[in-house]
Amino acid sequence: MYDKNLPLVDLHRHVDGNIPPKLIWQLAHEHSIELPVTSESELAKHVVIQDKTSDLLSFLQKLDYGVSVLATPEACYKVAYENVVMAKMEGIDYAELRFSPFFMAKAFNLPLHAVVDAVVEGVKAGNAAHKTQYQLIGILSRTFGIEACHLELAAILAYSDHIIGLDLAGDEVNFPANMFVDHFKLARNAGLQVTVHAGEAAGPQSVWDAINLLGAQRIGHGVTVAQDRKLIDFMLKHDIGIESCLTSNYQTGAWVDIKNHPIKYFLECGLSVSLNTDDPGISDIDIKHEYCIASNTLSLTLKQIKQIQLNGHNQQFFKV
Repeated sequence: MYDKNLPLVDLHRHVDGNIPPKLIWQLAHEHSIELPVTSESELAKHVVIQDKTSDLLSFLQKLDYGVSVLATPEACYKVAYENVVMAKMEGIDYAELRFSPFFMAKAFNLPLHAVVDAVVEGVKAGNAAHKTQYQLIGILSRTFGIEACHLELAAILAYSDHIIGLDLAGDEVNFPANMFVDHFKLARNAGLQVTVHAGEAAGPQSVWDAINLLGAQRIGHGVTVAQDRKLIDFMLKHDIGIESCLTSNYQTGAWVDIKNHPIKYFLECGLSVSLNTDDPGISDIDIKHEYCIASNTLSLTLKQIKQIQLNGHNQQFFKV
């Protein structure tokens, strides 16, 4: 399945996409929040994707259940802490946990700085308790627009000593990279590394723009990179990684034929592609499940699996 002598790494893992039904149910009761269901098992049917969704935006709507119970900064702290616990239980040696302050704050209009502080402290406490060294990546939720992302960025940069990178996620088609050039210039000047969701719901030009306009060092998903050989060559030359998420790509419709997912092509081209979970809470998966798919469904060789693990280790972000 994977080589236990090599690090097990997850570089693309959303905190706000990993609030499992049990935790949602618990937080709802703690904060007297009414849910549209009467039991935890019924909630799971709404939260967990049973097969796939119609598109990326339908997939993202599933995340709303989790953030709907984040009534206080303390709830955000608990979610962050539990994300460390869950990653540790999966046997993950190193993870970069990403989160959108605006998305986590929106249900109860929480102060953005308080959300970031809570997530930072939750991960810090989790790391201390479980002897892990997981890192944080802040997300700008492009779907909320340019000004909302400026507010989100300000909150992230206020805690830049505890956050290693910046991401752009959400509606890739209607909120393209060129809208966020100023945001990412500020982030890079503050020493943050850059990864961008691109080539998931839009074509190769979206990836070019993420690299050339925003300074992306890694690309989240990037399935449409396979359509552009010049782009592949450019990413090879500049060692730009791809954070591949097999189950998520199937569930969002980004790539419906999972057996022929381009991760194999990327490996054959020599691209530094890693394997990740994306939103394990709503996909109902763990990192080992993704390696099982890679091995059994895509028929990747042990050598290719090892290369994926090495890529994940080599593509880690470090504070500059």
